[in-house]
Amino acid sequence: MFTTTAQRPLLLRFWQFLLERFPPLQYTVIIALFSFSAVAYSRLSSGKSGFISLYDYAIGSFIVLTTFLLMRLYDEIKDYDDDVKYRKYLPLPRGLIRMSELRRIITAIIAVQITTLLAFQPSMLGLYAIVMAYLWLMNREFFARQWLRRHPIVYLLSHMWIIPLIDLYSSGLDWHVEGTGWHNGLLWFLAVSYLNGIVLEVGRKIRAPADEEPGVLSYTKRFGTRGAVFFWIIALGSTALLAIGAAHHARYNHITLLLLGLLSMVFSIPAWSFLRHPNALWSKRIEYASALWTLLMYGILGAAPMIEQLLQI
Repeated sequence: MFTTTAQRPLLLRFWQFLLERFPPLQYTVIIALFSFSAVAYSRLSSGKSGFISLYDYAIGSFIVLTTFLLMRLYDEIKDYDDDVKYRKYLPLPRGLIRMSELRRIITAIIAVQITTLLAFQPSMLGLYAIVMAYLWLMNREFFARQWLRRHPIVYLLSHMWIIPLIDLYSSGLDWHVEGTGWHNGLLWFLAVSYLNGIVLEVGRKIRAPADEEPGVLSYTKRFGTRGAVFFWIIALGSTALLAIGAAHHARYNHITLLLLGLLSMVFSIPAWSFLRHPNALWSKRIEYASALWTLLMYGILGAAPMIEQLLQI
């Protein structure tokens, strides 16, 4: 029916884009857990019982999910020049979707977000504005693109602030919507989110020497195999220590603290193995370990204790 890719309806092409760059089911599950755990930890660490309304949770999760999607879309635009040179197989360089179409989609998503908040959750507009302002600065690369590209650690550390800001928004579904106010326990959770963002970002950009691509940033290319891997291990261990501190602040039992420590050691195994065998198999396992650690860590800090409490009510 359609002789060229460009003739296919935009919705079909955008769906294909999502399957390649932002798998909908995978991200929906991850973001639902992310939001649930942020709200749960906020309530548990402040001594509240029960969960927020499913109505508020659903709206909040939708805003968070589409915000992560905006991050992906902005990255596609921001990296376009490099991708055209070095990664022509990606959706935007190969013409699956046009730049102008991607910009219209971004505008439509933001419009839907703002309309949703105005109609159903207007009290969250302030926190939403903070997140979007930082996302805009990230998209502009803080007006220091070349300098940041020459300083990858500063680039990484500056961009990762978006994760705790989104976490702040998610936790606000509890303390801000209910009007109970900010509490200091959230600092633990936001710090965990910040460092865990580094774990995820570095973990997905550790490459075997044979898999390095010209013009494509990887931390192994920047810092060497040992440098990148040890940086990831330190980030993982630091996240675990902060997660243990967060759990202690929320008065979780010692088994929870021990479990977080043990899991961090278990998930560091692929990194140590990669040092001995720097191949594609172990680099992929580091990426998987980063993702699985994230899911279990957030589950232990928020989701699991909240579910246990709800079952007892």
